Amino acid sequence: MKKFTSKAFFIFSVLIHVILSFVLLLISWQLLEPNAYNFMVNSFSAQEKASDDTVVIVIDDKSTARHRWPWKRELYSDIFSYLNEYSKTKSIGYDAIVITLDEENPESDKKFFNSLKPIKNLVVGFSLIDEAPSSEETIAEYQNNFYRKFGIKITDKRKTIYPSRYKSFAMYPKEYFNSVSHAGSVNLTRNNTNGMLIFTDQLVVIGDKIYPTLSLRMYMLENEADEITIFDNYILINKTGLKIPTNIQAPLNGIQNFIKFYKVNNTTSFSHKKYSAIDIMDSYNCLKEGKAPIIDPKEFDGKTVFVGANAKASAVKVIDELPTPVLQAHPGVDIQATNYDNLKNREFIKVSSLGFDLTVIIILGIATFTIISRLSFFKSILTLVAVAFGYLIFSAICYSLDFAINVVSPLIIQLVTMIFAYSYNFIMEGKNKEKIKNVMGRYISQDVMKNVVKNIDDVKLGGKRANVTVLFADIRGFTSMSEKMSAEEVSVILNEYFTEIEPIISKYNGTINKFIGDAVMAVFGDPIPDLNHPENAVKCAYAMLKKVEMLQDKWIMEGKPKIEIGVGINTGDAFVGNIGSEKRLEYTVIGDTVNLASRIESYNKVYKTNFLISSSTYAHVSSLADVIKISEVQIRGKAKKMDIYEVLRINAND
Repeated sequence: MKKFTSKAFFIFSVLIHVILSFVLLLISWQLLEPNAYNFMVNSFSAQEKASDDTVVIVIDDKSTARHRWPWKRELYSDIFSYLNEYSKTKSIGYDAIVITLDEENPESDKKFFNSLKPIKNLVVGFSLIDEAPSSEETIAEYQNNFYRKFGIKITDKRKTIYPSRYKSFAMYPKEYFNSVSHAGSVNLTRNNTNGMLIFTDQLVVIGDKIYPTLSLRMYMLENEADEITIFDNYILINKTGLKIPTNIQAPLNGIQNFIKFYKVNNTTSFSHKKYSAIDIMDSYNCLKEGKAPIIDPKEFDGKTVFVGANAKASAVKVIDELPTPVLQAHPGVDIQATNYDNLKNREFIKVSSLGFDLTVIIILGIATFTIISRLSFFKSILTLVAVAFGYLIFSAICYSLDFAINVVSPLIIQLVTMIFAYSYNFIMEGKNKEKIKNVMGRYISQDVMKNVVKNIDDVKLGGKRANVTVLFADIRGFTSMSEKMSAEEVSVILNEYFTEIEPIISKYNGTINKFIGDAVMAVFGDPIPDLNHPENAVKCAYAMLKKVEMLQDKWIMEGKPKIEIGVGINTGDAFVGNIGSEKRLEYTVIGDTVNLASRIESYNKVYKTNFLISSSTYAHVSSLADVIKISEVQIRGKAKKMDIYEVLRINAND
């Protein structure tokens, strides 16, 4: 199989990284970012107090404890009459949907409807449904009547307009329809991913008509605004200049924007000031009787009031709540009040665009790869942890400024990039080390190289004494041959000679310690452990001489000079290890054993021989080799004469 080049491997790695990153981004955007958004909103965005000028009146557990649910509608009359007759509210929002008449208590309904007629700053809720109407003709007529009474001028300048999933109205009874002056949608849509309510349908669409939400209609009523223009990225309230950023264009729900939530009161579980409906009703009755009210109606002067129901402890529960980032069970009326505050205070959560998110991810990915490639492992790890921590701080700051960005996805890409970068570096480092080993193995023995790599963390000056066999092989007449040939011709012969004998030395567990001009020094017994190193050294030398005989015939045929070699072998103890300096080491063998092997080899010139061994080597190979004893030789550097042996042949099938 053809191996990857470094460039091809890099391209392949980048491609795999991009594909995996894309898959993980899709998973993160669907599963992780919504939960991260909720956490960041709750921790950093929803820290401001809601406006004191926006309050809620709730039919709560205290209220249903007095009057068993469901209520007769005349009870609601006391709430709205209290606000209309005794206080000067800016507007009142009724977060409820009236779609049926109380057949058992028609007079109660009549009293309720009559109480609403004079309240001109009241906006009541309506709801659209996605079920097909029972009668197309009826719903068409109702829609036309509804738009004539409650519709406002809305100009749609979006480039792409999607059809709505809403098919019908939850229709008002005729009496209720005629009693109220303004209406706004109370439709809310949860996030499909985790079921959280994080945005509001600021505008809802049915057929070719568009209607504002309850809160938006109240805002417009208070500001006497009667026209809206819709653009691709925002909704413009023409009179006030309010721009509502539409970060999500939901084709089947409506025109949405993210809600900025406020800090929740842990006692009431509301972010706005809450009044119990029963206290308002009792106050109204007190005022009618000339008594001091429980709650002074002046508290509502100049304020925006939302009326809704949320009673969980009553026998018949009245639950109107949804999960939001700040509350698992957030009362719907408080959500409506929150949306109104967003509009009045022009406070919105702006969400980063796809381009922004991808830019951040790419920058973080490139920065991660650069850090890993430039710094050491531990420094890069610390730096990347600091970068990740810094990004989390940056994210927190963005959310505190109501700018929502991806939190988890960039960190996932950073982690994936780290894994790929470290893996790539590890693989490439391994490839480079292998290249270095192969190249350096040409300068020093492969066996020495393996020994160094094996003990890489313990390489230092020093070594050990070991029993070894040292072999010297020298070319006879090399000097005169060099004088007759060019340097290039000499190098060709030497290279061919060394190339042929190196495998022979390796075959017999020998290690080439060094090349000395035309000579080679090999060691047996270390660094490759070998109990039979004397025998293997002799076998190796004999095989080298046979190989040279073969080369002689070849060289003669090629017109090259005939060369011969002389071999000297000695066995004994020597120092084996690293010598030199802390910055420059050499693995070698030194001692009298080495010197004696070199001098024995030089006696081949004296005795016209090719293969001489010392008596210490002969003691190990006496049964292996046929020799001629050369007695009482005076070795330079030795006080006493010693015996050396010429090896004629070996008695082994090698």
